Amino acid sequence: MQTSTQKPGGVFAGYSPNEPTPLAGYATLLGIWGAGVGAFTAVYARRLPAHVSWRDFALMSVATHKLARIVTKDWVTAPIRAPFVRYEKSAGGGEVEEKSRGRGLRRAIGDLLTCNFCIAPWIAAALGVGFIVQPRATRWLAMIFSAVAVSDALQHLYSAEKRLAQR
Repeated sequence: MQTSTQKPGGVFAGYSPNEPTPLAGYATLLGIWGAGVGAFTAVYARRLPAHVSWRDFALMSVATHKLARIVTKDWVTAPIRAPFVRYEKSAGGGEVEEKSRGRGLRRAIGDLLTCNFCIAPWIAAALGVGFIVQPRATRWLAMIFSAVAVSDALQHLYSAEKRLAQR
């Protein structure tokens, strides 16, 4: 099956002949991310830190992880994803499984919004911008989402312990 991004002789021809892939949509998203990060870096070059503390790195890493899960999997963020995805089923723990729908950019956005690994660079970049432009507020927000991530881990440990005790 050919798609608009895989026309015979086109730049993407032959990449994915058996499964249509929205490469032009992916390229658009990649361009938006790269242009945004590049422009910010150029404009704020003098404000970028010479080094990042391990504390800020850890805080940003855990917050990025949790925010990526919230954006891509949580029930409450389904309205953001709904125009680009189809609900499949509950995944338990307040999460859902969804599948991208549509073609082109719509499908590429659906893929981005359902993949916690794919959305993480966008979230990390947004937090990075926040650490430069509004560091106190960003640390506070990152602390909240990091605490939620730790809480989630503890909830899973508690549930696992409870299941083991019932055996």
